[in-house]
Amino acid sequence: MRKALNRLRIGESAYVAQVKAEEPLCTRLLELGFTPGTKVTLRRMAPLGDPLEVSLRGYRLTLNRWDAAAIFVQKDKRL
Repeated sequence: MRKALNRLRIGESAYVAQVKAEEPLCTRLLELGFTPGTKVTLRRMAPLGDPLEVSLRGYRLTLNRWDAAAIFVQKDKRL
């Protein structure tokens, strides 16, 4: 089952299934490493839910909630 990255719980991991966003944002997220099949873990979240800190490909990244909503993840690596 696919869900948006901003719907993960803290400490939960999933694999990127798809990035659905307008062209500039989609390109930027792909450049940051959110390519299909990449494992992503939600590390921390601000008290009001924005921003989110995720780890992927050996580094940590902070995203705002709306950008994270454009990244769809799933539990298994199969696309």
